[in-house]
Amino acid sequence: MPHNLSIVLVTPEIPTNTGSIGRLCLATNSTLHLVDPLGFEITDSRVKRAGLDYWKYLQIVRHKNLEAFFDSLPPEAPTTFFSTKAKTSVFEQKFRQGSYLIFGCETKGLGKELLEKFSEHTFKIPQYDDRVRSLNLANAASIVVYEAIRQLGP
Repeated sequence: MPHNLSIVLVTPEIPTNTGSIGRLCLATNSTLHLVDPLGFEITDSRVKRAGLDYWKYLQIVRHKNLEAFFDSLPPEAPTTFFSTKAKTSVFEQKFRQGSYLIFGCETKGLGKELLEKFSEHTFKIPQYDDRVRSLNLANAASIVVYEAIRQLGP
C-alpha cells in the first residue's frame, strides 16, 4: 500500500455513509477505522448495500472508544482532523505517508475538546455558499483522500 492512509470515522451515525466510505477505502487501498459507538449495526443491510459486495475485502479496525483509538496509534502517527469549524483549508495541509484522516459523526462533527486540543491539525473543506452547512460525510472523505493521494502520488 503506497500511501498507507487511514480514514477514521468517530461515532458515525448513517450506515450508507459508512458503506460508501468503506467502498472508497477499498478503491484507494486505505484502512477504515470505526470508533464506537456506531449509530447502526455493522451488519445493517444499508452498510453492505452501499459497500456492495466489496465489504468482505475491506480492511476495518474497530475501536471501543476514542481513547482506545488514540492508544492504538503508532508513535508520531500523522493525524489530521476535519471540521467545518476549522480556520485552515485542507488544501494547505501537507499530507504524509500513513496519515490518519479523522472525521466526526454526521450530525455533530468532532467534539469541541478534541478540536481545541488538535486545532493546529484541523482543517476544513472550503465551501463557497453559506447556505450549505456541511458536505455529506462520504463526499468529504472522498475529497480528502484523493487530495492526500494527489500529494503523495498513487
